[in-house]
Amino acid sequence: MWTLPSIEEMLSRAAAAPILLAVALALPLVVLAWWRRIYPRPQMYFTLLIPLALATVHLVWPQLLYLILMLDVVLLMLVAGDMFTVVNRRQLNVKRTMVRVASLAKPHHVQTELEYRGNWPAHVTVTEDFPVQFRLEPAQQMHYFSGRSRATFHWEVHPLQRGEYKLEYLYIGARSLLGFWGGYYRYDCPAVIQVYPDLQQLTQYAILAKTNRLSLLGFRKSRRAGQENDFERLRDFTRDDQFKFIDWRATARRNKLTVRDFQVTQSQRLVFLLDCGRMMTNQSQGLTMLDHALNSMLMLAYVALSRGDSVGLLCFSDSIECYVPPRGDSGQINRLLHASYNVFPRMVETRFDEAFQFMETKNPRRSLVILMTNLIDEVNANQVTKYIGNMHGKHLPLAVFLRDHHLYAPVPDQPQHEPADLYTAAAAADMLTWRHQVLTGLTHRGAFVLDAFPEQVSAPLVNKYLEIKARHLL
Repeated sequence: MWTLPSIEEMLSRAAAAPILLAVALALPLVVLAWWRRIYPRPQMYFTLLIPLALATVHLVWPQLLYLILMLDVVLLMLVAGDMFTVVNRRQLNVKRTMVRVASLAKPHHVQTELEYRGNWPAHVTVTEDFPVQFRLEPAQQMHYFSGRSRATFHWEVHPLQRGEYKLEYLYIGARSLLGFWGGYYRYDCPAVIQVYPDLQQLTQYAILAKTNRLSLLGFRKSRRAGQENDFERLRDFTRDDQFKFIDWRATARRNKLTVRDFQVTQSQRLVFLLDCGRMMTNQSQGLTMLDHALNSMLMLAYVALSRGDSVGLLCFSDSIECYVPPRGDSGQINRLLHASYNVFPRMVETRFDEAFQFMETKNPRRSLVILMTNLIDEVNANQVTKYIGNMHGKHLPLAVFLRDHHLYAPVPDQPQHEPADLYTAAAAADMLTWRHQVLTGLTHRGAFVLDAFPEQVSAPLVNKYLEIKARHLL
């Protein structure tokens, strides 16, 4: 007849088969962990070294078997009990607050609210689900809940590339009270963020224009003498203003010297031609040349629209990427943004012939045509020279060429430089000489030429536009 084994027999069998005993004790923990969707943390693996050390002690002192088993049982109960202190998924509620429209390479703030509805203390780690086109600071954040409460996490996001991006999830990691177990939960937080060219520069321009401090951005006034006969606005008096322009009624009402601003009112047309081919893929300060060109285009478009002019846009590479007809209403800046924010430079050969033919077909009226590109070889230089030169007379061409920092690096003049550095400097000098000849040829053919580094082209471009308007060249 079968009888239950005694305690001594059970212990002797356990000592004879320690692996089976370990599996028998660990199997319930594994099943329970799988059911609760948690996993062991590194502290657990280090804790497992304690039973191993106790087993080694048992080999030396067999009489300590009962004490060792008792310690193992206590440790097992401690680990098993710690499993129930992990935060459950249903005890957390998350909410993300963020902007939908962001500016390229500008910091934006994202806020995450986390509500904990449990009673046990909890350690959580929050990680946002931003794609690699964003730089997130900090990468993740930790928080300790002493009980039922709420916490707010603040992030600083830097978009590194234009376009539309979809955010789907928010990840939260939780660990137990003693740190043996952890949970990793994914919450649905759908959101869409659209990264546009630099919009903050437009706000900065508007603020400085109201306070008559546009010189801080490098802009200068270009007005023709004797033609300032249309009232523009009232502003504060400065030392350089003439006394005859003081508005005494406004001065008495504001109790502050106030002068009148005048300008020539003309409705003109500007058409931007933005090269999106391989020559605009080079980077400067983390942005491509096309990104800098778009920022400058938006700045000049904002200035031109505020002065009553019409602005159009044509982006092209080996084909026409996008086209916005010239218009002068208040919604045109939004059309330019939506048409260009998802256009990227591609490693293809630019078709200048198709772009200029398309522009001539769509814009027969005389306009200021602003071509923004880069010159690195004779093939493209010949095409630009040909089409820009043929345009003079019907339109007013302005060619904006973006410089490459590597090409304009300082030429080494110290004798200790390696010969390879001298050869590189000689090749760069030869390319710069050729580039200067191309620009001079364009000037002789009646085109305006602007040559600047990508991140510095906005102010010179606006100044050139103001000069053209002041001289009534259109």
